[in-house]
Amino acid sequence: MTEDRARPRIGFMFDRGRPPEELTGFAATLEELGADDLWVVEDLGWTGSISAAALALAATRRLRVGLGIAPVALRNPALLAMEVGNLARVHPGRLVAGVGHGVPEWMRKVGAEPARKLARLEETIVALRGLLAGDEVVLHGREVTIDGLRLVHPPAEVPPIVTGVVRPRSLELSGRVADGTILAEGAGPAQVVDALGHIGRGRKAGDRDAHELIVFAFIHVDDDPARTDSAVADAVAGQAAWLGVEPSEVFGMFGPASDIPAQVDALHAAGADTVVLRPLGADPDGQARAAMAALLPRH
Repeated sequence: MTEDRARPRIGFMFDRGRPPEELTGFAATLEELGADDLWVVEDLGWTGSISAAALALAATRRLRVGLGIAPVALRNPALLAMEVGNLARVHPGRLVAGVGHGVPEWMRKVGAEPARKLARLEETIVALRGLLAGDEVVLHGREVTIDGLRLVHPPAEVPPIVTGVVRPRSLELSGRVADGTILAEGAGPAQVVDALGHIGRGRKAGDRDAHELIVFAFIHVDDDPARTDSAVADAVAGQAAWLGVEPSEVFGMFGPASDIPAQVDALHAAGADTVVLRPLGADPDGQARAAMAALLPRH
């Protein structure tokens, strides 16, 4: 959980549609603006989260970088631990390892959809945490097999392992075994409260000391409502279809920058520890600057 509950951490997403050569400049800009986090994406065909995180970490000195998210169906947990371990060792305290089921259609495209998705996620988290802690891991699970492996160069500090999940059973699993949960774009205050109910049930059965709730949120900074509607329509419609809701139910911060602090406060009041803003439309760097300028007096 965030160290200071008086305010949430504020992060920004480097959108998957942006050319990767723009990442280091965006990371440096966010650090200059005083943002807390940068979150990178791993979507099939777009970009890999580990290489993106390595670029962002090397280009900055303070910014926390999150993987949003590495699909456990696609990532062997031993290899994932080796990659995450390297980054966490070189950049202690600055990495968050986000994992999730993976989009089923994409996993099927590469023959990686597991038979038991919940088991795959839980066993990957257990194996990953043990390996990053420097333990010798022996795990003969329903989906994951590791037969006596130990990292030669584990990190001094095990990074938080968080899940990007949506459904109630997955949220409960996250509360039980993970250090945090990512809620996808579109979740407003009511959805945050509902998700925390499922997470809380899992936490009662788990042994984690804290749990960080990270909420991704679309933003588009513009004083013109018509331009805003045009800029966000496709993304909102696509996210609504994925979430199985109407577009009007997709939460977003669309409009003047001056509206953003109150919207962030609403998510925080509902239980969000970290709010990660995903700019839509043109000039994402400019939108980040405008958003941080509005948030800075409170941040």
